Amino acid sequence: MVNVSEKRDYYEVLGVSKEADATELKKSFRSLARKYHPDKNDSPDADEKFKEIQEAYAVLSDNDKRRNYDRFGHNSPGGSPFGPGGFQGFNINLDDILGGDFFSSMFGGRSSRSSRAQGHDILVRHEINLEAVLEGGKDEMEVDLPSTCLDCQGTGAKGGITRQCRECDGKGQVRVRQQIGPFVQDSVRSCPQCDGSGRTYESRCKSCSGDGLQSEPQVLRFSIPKGAQDGTRLRMRGKGQPAPHGKGVAGDLFIQLVVEEHSWFERNGMDLIMSLPLGYTALALGTSIKLPHIDGKDLVVKVPAGTNSGDTITIAGRGLPSSRGVGRGDVVILCKLHMPNKFDKGTKKVLESIRDNLDGKTDLIDSMKGYPKICPFFINVKALIFI
Repeated sequence: MVNVSEKRDYYEVLGVSKEADATELKKSFRSLARKYHPDKNDSPDADEKFKEIQEAYAVLSDNDKRRNYDRFGHNSPGGSPFGPGGFQGFNINLDDILGGDFFSSMFGGRSSRSSRAQGHDILVRHEINLEAVLEGGKDEMEVDLPSTCLDCQGTGAKGGITRQCRECDGKGQVRVRQQIGPFVQDSVRSCPQCDGSGRTYESRCKSCSGDGLQSEPQVLRFSIPKGAQDGTRLRMRGKGQPAPHGKGVAGDLFIQLVVEEHSWFERNGMDLIMSLPLGYTALALGTSIKLPHIDGKDLVVKVPAGTNSGDTITIAGRGLPSSRGVGRGDVVILCKLHMPNKFDKGTKKVLESIRDNLDGKTDLIDSMKGYPKICPFFINVKALIFI
């Protein structure tokens, strides 16, 4: 038990002045209780602080206890205002102080302001290629989706025949009183007997086994936005699972776009990156190469003389469009030296001759100029592009 001399002033605990009225006290308590409730706050001292806040409010919200506290503080001649055992909590309807939504959100209950029944949302995935990301446009897919059972009209009952639920008198909700620590919480929840529909039945529908749903193929038509990212979700309102028991609104359908991997392009935001294997002569002497591109127009890659393996070449404005509709990214080409695994005897002899002639005295490019016809490895650059 906390020593009386160690207790903080109740007004200090609630952060109010001694002249605070009932409205100020309630407002402060509401704010602090939300902040330090152990189910909302993971701090080690949250539980103690919450109890301290409760005790302070229990005294200051009671006119007689507050009058006694203002006169004697914690050293009341009559001892603790809560009796020999000290403060043990107090019963109060938290719907009045904190509002029903606070505890409903923590304990899975529903407030008295219940919303209309709604079916579950559905998520499906759809693959698209980079061409679709570049151009955008219309697309479609066929998928099996749940729909309302026609035989029971979604009720789950044989022949659609139902009766009023006796547990909730057809309201679909029941009132539950719950003890939460020192508090008493009154809440309104979905009736467990009828699952919130207000109706029950004697025999299940054979077509849907009482679920009220059946599956059928549907064709979904939608638009892919230009520059769509991998994981982009498209929402189709009311295309999800129908509301339970045939009453309420259907959930939503989400189409998650999955961008397929490309044969040679790798995506980095709006930019497209690719590796281009090149031979010695292409890197040393320079070359110009045409490559097919996803926009239907060839990419002209100009490799400058003296390019090293690992250097990059950027072609501006030929990447993917922005999802915001402004501009396009770049194509970034990584030049890489391609080394064949084997050489024929003639090629090997030429290479050895180049090595012997160079010996650090002759420029590499000049030495290689004399051997283009003998060593096809150096000149057949286009054949190496997609190896």
